[in-house]
Amino acid sequence: METIIAQQLSTRIETLQESATIRMAKLSRELKAQGKDIIDLSLGEPDFDTPEHIKVAAKNAIDNNYSHYTPVSGYPELRKAIAGKLLRDNNLSYTPEQIVTSTGAKQSIANVVLCLVNPGDEVLLPAPYWVSYAAITQLAEGIAVEMPTSIETNFKITPEQLEAAITPRTKMIIYSSPCNPTGTVYSHEELAALAEVLERHPHVYILSDEIYEFINYTGKPHASIASFEKLKDRVIVVNGFSKGFAMTGWRLGYIAAPLWIAKACDKMQGQFTSATCSITQKAGEAAASGTLQPTYDMLKAFTNRRELVYNLLKNVEGLKLNLPDGAFYFFPDVSAYFGKSYNGETMHSPEDISMFLLKEANIALVSGEAFGDKNCIRLSYATSEEKLTECCKRMIEAFAKLK
Repeated sequence: METIIAQQLSTRIETLQESATIRMAKLSRELKAQGKDIIDLSLGEPDFDTPEHIKVAAKNAIDNNYSHYTPVSGYPELRKAIAGKLLRDNNLSYTPEQIVTSTGAKQSIANVVLCLVNPGDEVLLPAPYWVSYAAITQLAEGIAVEMPTSIETNFKITPEQLEAAITPRTKMIIYSSPCNPTGTVYSHEELAALAEVLERHPHVYILSDEIYEFINYTGKPHASIASFEKLKDRVIVVNGFSKGFAMTGWRLGYIAAPLWIAKACDKMQGQFTSATCSITQKAGEAAASGTLQPTYDMLKAFTNRRELVYNLLKNVEGLKLNLPDGAFYFFPDVSAYFGKSYNGETMHSPEDISMFLLKEANIALVSGEAFGDKNCIRLSYATSEEKLTECCKRMIEAFAKLK
C-alpha cells in the first residue's frame, strides 16, 4: 500500500505573502501567452539595455577566466570601486572593508535585517513602502510598524510622526528615497529634521535604501541620511546597479555600513549564497568606476515619460495624482472609485481596481495594499512612450465605465 505523506510546510513559509509585483508580472506573462494584448506596468525594470562598457567588462572577465569562487563580500577591486563611487557621487567615506556586495539589493536588505533584528523587535516602515520590507521583517520575526502617509503630503513622514512611533522596542527604520512605490524624494533639509529625531534615540538603526539614487528629477544632488555624522555609525546604506545602470538581471547590490555590521552580513551571506556571480562583479566594477553618461541618457527618457503620463492622467475625474520627484512610478489614489460598479462588479479596494483594469483594459498594475496603502495603485513608466500613451488611453476609457 502506498504511504501518503502529509505536506507540512513550515509556518514561516505558509504565512509569508508572495511578492505582489512578481505575482502580477507572472499573471501578465500567462495572459500574454494566451494571446491577450497586455501592457505590463507592474515591474520596476528599466526597458534599456545594459551600457556597452559594462557588457565589455563582463566579456573580458569571461575571457580572462574570472570563473572561480570569490570572497563572500565580493572582489576587493569591486568593493574599492564602490567605495570610490560613494565618495565621488555622495561625499560618503567608506573603506572597502565596509562594503558587502550581494545578489541584488534585496539580499542586501535581508542580510541587514536578519543580522540586527531579534524576535519582537519593532521595525518602522514609512508607508507606502517597498513590498519586501515587511516580508523580510516578518522572516526575522520582527514586528513591522507602519507610519502611514498620503498623496496630500507627497507620501512623506514628519519628524513628529517619527518621534511618536519610536518605542523602547524599536530596532530599525527602513525607508527608500527616491521611493518605491511613490517616487517621493526626501530633501537634505527634510532628512536633517528626521535625523534630529533619530539622534535622540541611539538604539534605532537606519536602513536607507538608495537604489533609485540616479532617477531623480529635482535637479538637486541625491541626499543620503548617512551624510549626518552623528548618525553614520547607525546608518546602513543599501544600493545597487539594477535601476541606474539597467542591470536588473545581473543581480548585484551592496551595503555600506559600520564595519561590525558589514562583518556580520558577510557571515550571514556566507551561509546562504556566498558571493554573487564573479562575472557580474567585474561588470559592476566597470559600472561603479566608469562613465555615467548612459545613466543620464536614461534619466532624460524617464523625465519625458513622467511628463507624458502626468499630463495624460492629471485631469482624469476621480483620480488623485501627484508629480513624483524620483524613481519611475506613479502611485495614484483611486479611492474615489470605491463603491462604483461595472457589469455587476463593485470596486471596494485597490486590488479590485487592479483586477478590473487587467480584465477590462489589459493593463497590469499593482495594488497599493501590497505596499501598505489601501487607497492607491502603482504603475511603472519604465517602458516606451508609445505603450504609455496607449496604457493611459485604455485606463481613462476603463475608469469611465465605473458608475
